[in-house]
Amino acid sequence: MKKNRSSQPAITLPGAHQVDARAKRALLRRRVEPIDFDRVSTVAELVEAMRGASVQARNLGRCAEVLRNLYADRRRPTVMLGLAGPLIAAGLRKIIRDLVARGYVDVIVSTGAILYQDIYQARGFGHFHGDPAADDGRLRELFIDRIYDTYVDEEKFIATDTWLGYVADELPPGNYSSRAYLDFVGSKLDDEQSIVHTAHRLGVPMFAPALNDSSIGIGLTHHYHRARLAGRPRLAIDSIRDNYELTQIVVQSPETAAIYIAGGVPKNYINDSVVMSYIFEAEKGHSYALQLTADNPHWGGLSGSTLQEAVSWGKIQNRATTAMCLIEPSVSFPLLAGYALERKLAKGRPRLQFDWHEDELRAIRRRPARRN
Repeated sequence: MKKNRSSQPAITLPGAHQVDARAKRALLRRRVEPIDFDRVSTVAELVEAMRGASVQARNLGRCAEVLRNLYADRRRPTVMLGLAGPLIAAGLRKIIRDLVARGYVDVIVSTGAILYQDIYQARGFGHFHGDPAADDGRLRELFIDRIYDTYVDEEKFIATDTWLGYVADELPPGNYSSRAYLDFVGSKLDDEQSIVHTAHRLGVPMFAPALNDSSIGIGLTHHYHRARLAGRPRLAIDSIRDNYELTQIVVQSPETAAIYIAGGVPKNYINDSVVMSYIFEAEKGHSYALQLTADNPHWGGLSGSTLQEAVSWGKIQNRATTAMCLIEPSVSFPLLAGYALERKLAKGRPRLQFDWHEDELRAIRRRPARRN
C-alpha cells in the first residue's frame, strides 16, 4: 500500500523561506489540461482542447482564439490571407476555396505557384501520390515533376503554361497588376472548386507579388515571345502597381488582419503594404495577426520571424491580438480551418466590394454575405 504523502517528513529546500509565495501561486495557477478524447469528438473541439495543453498544441489553440476574436470584431477587419508553400500539392485546395467562398477571406496574397496549381487542377489535371526516394532521372524521362512526395504531369504543366499565355492575348496590351490579370484568368475558369474562379466570382482580390517567379510567369513569357516575334504590343505585369493597389486596400480599411500560411514573399508583401501606408499619409498596423509555419526565428529570415518583431516595424500594432504556431501547414492549417468552418465564425459577416478604376481603389463597400 502506498503511503500518504502527508505522512512523510517535509523537506525544506535551501532558501525556501525567502520565496515570494504569492508570486509562486500566481505562476502555478493553471494546470496543463490533458486532451481528453472522452470529451472531444470534432475537429473544433480538438483545437479548443489544445488551448489547455502545451508546446505547439497550445499555440494552435491560441491561433484559434485569435480567429474567434477577429471574426467577432464589430469593426469588421479586412482579412488578408497570405499563402506560401506546397499547399495545393498537400491537398489543401478545397480548404482554401471554402474559406474564400464562405466569407473568411477578403484579400488573397499568394505565391504564383499556389494559384497556378489551382488553375492546373481547374483545367482537369491532377496531383498524384509520389515517392520522395524516387529515381528523379527516370521521372524526367517520363516528364513527371516531383514536389517532395507528389507528382504532376510536366506535359499538362506546359499545356497550362501556354493556355495562360493565350489568355493574356485576349487582354488589351499594357501594364497590369497581378490582381487585374488573375481576376481575368478566374473569369475563364468554370470549376466551382477553384480558388481563382471563386475569388473572381465573389470579387476577392488576388495578388501574386512574385508572379513572374512561377509557372504563370512562364506562360506570360510565352505570350511575350510570341508578341515580340509578331511585332505587336504585349501585356506586362507591373509589380509596383501591385504595391499601389494593395496599399490602398490597407489605407481604406478601418482595420486589417493578417493570416500567414507559411511565410515567404506573401508575408512580407502583406506587411510592407502597411509600411507603405505613409505614402497616403496614413499610419496603419494590423489589429490581428497569426501565422502557421515550420520556419524558425533564429535564422533571421522573414518567414520565421516572430510577430512581435513585426511590431518594431509598425507592421503589427503594439496591442494587436497575435499568435504563432510552429507546425508545418499541411497539418496545422486543416485543423485551424476546420475549427473556423465548424464553428461558423464568419456567419453573417458582410462581404466587401472593391470598386476599382484601373489602379485606383475608389471605395470599399460592405455587401450582404452570400450563401455558398
